[in-house]
Amino acid sequence: MKIKLITPDARHADDWKQALLAEPAFEVATVVRALRDVNVIVNGSRPDLALVETTTAEDFLAFEALAARHPEVDYVLVGNALTPELLLRAMRVGVREVLEAPTAPADVLATCRRVLRKRAPAAPAAPRQAGQVLAMVSCKGGSGATFIAANLAHLLADGGRRRVALVDMNLQFGDAALFVSSETPQSNVAEVARNIARLDADLLRASMSEVAPGLWVLAAPDDPASAADVQPRHARQILELAREMFDYVIVDTGRSLSAVTLQALDLADRVYAVLQLTLPFIRDGKRLRDVFRSLDYPAHKIQWIVNRHQKNSQFTVEDLRKTLQIAEVITLPNHYEAAAAAVNQGVPVKEIAPTSSIARSLRDLAESIAPPAALPQRGGWFSGFLGNGAAAR
Repeated sequence: MKIKLITPDARHADDWKQALLAEPAFEVATVVRALRDVNVIVNGSRPDLALVETTTAEDFLAFEALAARHPEVDYVLVGNALTPELLLRAMRVGVREVLEAPTAPADVLATCRRVLRKRAPAAPAAPRQAGQVLAMVSCKGGSGATFIAANLAHLLADGGRRRVALVDMNLQFGDAALFVSSETPQSNVAEVARNIARLDADLLRASMSEVAPGLWVLAAPDDPASAADVQPRHARQILELAREMFDYVIVDTGRSLSAVTLQALDLADRVYAVLQLTLPFIRDGKRLRDVFRSLDYPAHKIQWIVNRHQKNSQFTVEDLRKTLQIAEVITLPNHYEAAAAAVNQGVPVKEIAPTSSIARSLRDLAESIAPPAALPQRGGWFSGFLGNGAAAR
């Protein structure tokens, strides 16, 4: 592996090179200059790994520009004042490892050896079951689909016993993160899309917020204009990777049907269409049913949820079945006080009103998807990466 050491400190360059030469697989070159004054790629010759020490903000900006131009090179960053913001920025541009200055030569050697092992072809892994993608789509604005998606994700995580991702694909006006947390999201779907060339498990994980044990959220953009940065292929890559990392991926697609949301619906193992028993909802539900049929979705893929169900409604569940020509309907009761309190406080309804009718019904829905006895097997690298004792599949 060709390694280029770039540091403004000559002593660091000598010490690190001597340590790295203990590994026969390493071919080491050094450049003793600030990164902003260095051409890392010279006459078409490029290293496999660049170990870069940045001591100023200008050097870090130069490092980001370098990584953006040459994503094919692996990077190890040595720096000081490694704030969470800087670490996140480093991970987004493809940094393999970050070492805090001053860095001992032995640590440099161990880090580069880890990178070497990751670059080496791995033995074929035993096949593992991919996670399920469940999409929530609203037949009409105000159906409560986001409330259901967020609460269902929380219940499926079950306190860390499963790994669950909540992905907000309502790109212009999505607010799914607010339903389960009052914290500001670390990143969003549009940010990931802008860095799609470097998308891997590390980048996706760094872009998500862990809002509860086992529950990770990828938020929608704050700026509605950022929706234009997300293309269908971005949605596919994000969701396919999330399926590999998590047991369940809950996607809130919002109300509008676009090329991006249709990509999410295509990838979903099940689609939950949410409506209420009023004429406008039923009319739009019929339109949505026709869209599903035109897309050749099998009937078993589509599940219909009547939210805020009241027994004294003018229209009945049977009326809905006949109109939409469907056999099964899931009903969630109307419990406005509990639902409103949960939304306003940014916590799941099971924490606000655990014995309420809506909390019980949502729990029943979660158990119909993942029966309590059917817990996934744990273990593997993702568990160690995420830490906190909750292992990935």
